[in-house]
Formats: sequence, structure tokens, C-alpha cells
Amino acid sequence: MTELHTDRLTLRRWRACDLAPWAAMNADPEVREHLGDLLTRGQSDDSVARFQAAFDRRGYGWWAVEVRATGRFIGLAGLDEVDDGMPFTGTEIGWRPARPAWGQGYATEAARAVLAHGFDTLRLPEVLAVTTAANLRSQAVMRRIGMTRDPAGDFDDPAAPAGPLRSQVLYRVARTTNA
Repeated sequence: MTELHTDRLTLRRWRACDLAPWAAMNADPEVREHLGDLLTRGQSDDSVARFQAAFDRRGYGWWAVEVRATGRFIGLAGLDEVDDGMPFTGTEIGWRPARPAWGQGYATEAARAVLAHGFDTLRLPEVLAVTTAANLRSQAVMRRIGMTRDPAGDFDDPAAPAGPLRSQVLYRVARTTNA
């Protein structure tokens, strides 16, 4: 599995020692604010197993992110196929830092590395990003990595309950604009 490195971060395969901090992130209401229900430890562990299986099958997916200087796990970043049932298809970029890592530029740094890998190594023609309309922090990361909002692609997520998680915004960036 490919590791990605930035000045401050390593994006790498998941390890057993990541499971507890990952579960803590998934049990944190602030981290999950724009994602939906909190996850149990079992659900959180299962998600890592799915991440690993997808990575092994496709050669890309969700990396664990750690701070290079300390080895401290701080979240995830990566690429995934757009879920079935969405009103568009393609490859989606995402990130999820732990709350102590917020405000330090880690999400943007990791996202730039993932985007470069998607374009330079995987030769993806385009990368998409989706978040709730209210998730202004993620939208700011999307803009910082060169993505542009596609208002015609905004949609209501049919899997989300009525309320603030339903309204979703779509951002895009093509390889030609980021090469």
C-alpha cells in the first residue's frame, strides 16, 4: 500500500493502535456533527476493516493520518468511489481530523497530498467532494485545494433524515486545472 508524506504528515495503512482513537473520534458529537449518528466501537472497528479491504481491492481508499514528528494518529484522508444512489458518479475525496487537530491546517495538507496522488498516480480525470451545506470548514478546505462548487450538483441526500444533514453541496476539480 502506498504511503503519502507531506512536510508534517504521513498517510498510511491503518494499524491496531489506531482503532481506539478512531473510535473516540466517531463517538465525538462535534466530529460527527455533519456526518450523522455517533458510532459504537464495533461500528468504528468495522469501518476500518472496510477501508482496508477497499484499499486492497482498488489500490486506493482511506489512509490513517499521523503527525510525522510524533507518530500521533489524527484522523483519516483519502479517496473513495461515490456511493450508489447518488445523483452523480466518480471518485470522492474526503478528510476527517480529530478535534485536537482542528485549526492546524492538517486537513488541507492531507487533502492536497491525496489530490496529487489521485491526479498524478491514479490519473483520475476529476475528483469530487461532498459535504452538508452547513459544513463551512470542509467547504473552506475544498476551496483551498482548488475545488469549485457545482451548485447544479447540490442535492438532498435521500439517506439522511430530514434536517441539516440532508442538504448537500458538491465541489469538483479536474486534473487539467490541478496538474
